[in-house]
Amino acid sequence: MAKQEEHNGILRNLDWWTIVIYIALLGLGWMSVCGATYEFGQDVSLVSFSSRSGMQIIWIGTSLLLGALLLSIDERVYESFSYLIYGAFLLLLLATPFLARNVKGSMSWIDLGPLRVQPAEFAKFGTALCVARAMSMFELHLNRIRDLFIAAAIVVVPMVLIVMQKETGSALVYLSFFLMFYREGMSGSFLFVGVAAIFYFVVGIRFANAPLLDLPEVSMGKWVVFTAIWLFTTCMTYVYTRHRAPFWWMLGLGVFFTVSALLFAEYVLPFDVCWVQAAICAVCIISLLYLSLRERLTTYFYIAIFALGSIGFHYSVNYVVNDIMGDHQSKRIYVLLGIVDDPRGAGYNVNQACIAIGSGGLQGKGFLNGTQTKLKYVPEQETDFIFCTVGEEEGFVGCTTVLLLFLALILRLIHVAERQVYRFGRIYGYCVLSVFFFHVLVNVGMVLGMAPVIGIPLPFFSYGGSSLWGFTILLFILLRIDASRKRMKRRT
Repeated sequence: MAKQEEHNGILRNLDWWTIVIYIALLGLGWMSVCGATYEFGQDVSLVSFSSRSGMQIIWIGTSLLLGALLLSIDERVYESFSYLIYGAFLLLLLATPFLARNVKGSMSWIDLGPLRVQPAEFAKFGTALCVARAMSMFELHLNRIRDLFIAAAIVVVPMVLIVMQKETGSALVYLSFFLMFYREGMSGSFLFVGVAAIFYFVVGIRFANAPLLDLPEVSMGKWVVFTAIWLFTTCMTYVYTRHRAPFWWMLGLGVFFTVSALLFAEYVLPFDVCWVQAAICAVCIISLLYLSLRERLTTYFYIAIFALGSIGFHYSVNYVVNDIMGDHQSKRIYVLLGIVDDPRGAGYNVNQACIAIGSGGLQGKGFLNGTQTKLKYVPEQETDFIFCTVGEEEGFVGCTTVLLLFLALILRLIHVAERQVYRFGRIYGYCVLSVFFFHVLVNVGMVLGMAPVIGIPLPFFSYGGSSLWGFTILLFILLRIDASRKRMKRRT
């Protein structure tokens, strides 16, 4: 009787709004898979298991059963076995390159009889459980460097193992956990460092060969990056220290020599003014290191390390892009940044996806009536580029509806995470939220040509069982934890 009452209580406390959104996304996702895989004149039924649309019904059905199973498990099981689950996935990720077969250069898929699974998709929920358990159990405070290092290590280890599988896109998803770290107290400085790195990368690559003003020997990209490092360092000195004198003289010194160098190079003797910017940065770094010793204030030291690391990062970018990344990866970056125009090569997928979305107009061409997708102009259109099917068949209205549903899911996940009684539930909730947010943002961005093509699925839309099961597990574990919040509150 007590178990029956507990079961009824779980059902009453389930966040049914999230489940409704989940089912709506599954339905729209199945329609998109139909549109992406259907061929004109096809004599196979959409629900036939010999077609991908029919197979997707199986994945959806098994996902619903999996969700129901996860809701029936006591929420304390997830917390108690979080370390074991995480460790098991680390071993599986480590073994994957030796068990997997090569699929388009990636060693991340394991064949299990008729099934083919990608462990990286499931390792996300194991990592989320582990980091939530560690942070709640040991009371990690992310404003302390040591605690942040421990939490970050839990996330970085599976990232490294996935990179070993040559699956860069899936590895980058784990960076989304840092959004949760920020919510749990990590200094915004770390997010700023990430934004600054993106700025250095984009500007340094995009304008590397562009001249500054009328000075052909001066790289605009290099000059802008060094100027940004000086300005960022100066502003951080003003924001994070109580002393204003270093800010003013660093700002005045930089402005004076920057303007003087530009005028001298323009009207007297042309030379590479980037060396002046580099010298300004060097003077700032040395001064900050001196101040950290004299004032015994580690903040100066950290700012100096940021500036020094920024310079090192800038000089390493070209090496990474040209010598470490594969040709297809570096070419995608060049196409995205507008350096190379390759509509028949690296830019083909994005170009065709944009054509498909644009051809849909306001209301789209109708279900199963898309020509770009039916004629297979868009590669990977049922997986990574499935959003272009939504745009072509359902138009702007359909795209807006899908994005609004994802927005509703994100907002609902914020609400669910914030109302958790225990820190474990809140942290896990924000992990789930961060993963979904990253997937939607990057997948839609790469289809629209606004983000690099890194090959990650759109939740509940992309064809396949691994991603669908992975997202379902992430979501329904959170729903089970949330459904027990009132019982846990009574215990406190």
